[in-house]
Amino acid sequence: MSNSKLLSSLCYFSVFFAPLLLPTIIFFVTDEYEVKQHAKKSLVSHIIPMALLIAGFIILSFSIFSLNSQSTSLTDSHMMVWSVLPLLFIILYSILFLIVLVWNVYQGVKVLK
Repeated sequence: MSNSKLLSSLCYFSVFFAPLLLPTIIFFVTDEYEVKQHAKKSLVSHIIPMALLIAGFIILSFSIFSLNSQSTSLTDSHMMVWSVLPLLFIILYSILFLIVLVWNVYQGVKVLK
């Protein structure tokens, strides 16, 4: 097994221990084109759930603050929507993270073969 295959698969498997750090380091340190391409793909696949998590946290934080300031004018149906929204986001984020996790494991095994 060559070092380039091992480094490429390690970029994908880093989703378990160093999601953003290892692919970034490998991308800037290596000189091989194939390893750089795999590092870039794995870095993008690690950034997508992280960006969604940050955006969701910001949006939900603003919605909670606006909900507290307008709680007297909201009806019960609006209160129910804002109480279900965090649960819906957690479910959608979990599904996306599971898809990214399976994709990274698949790509890592595929590169090793």
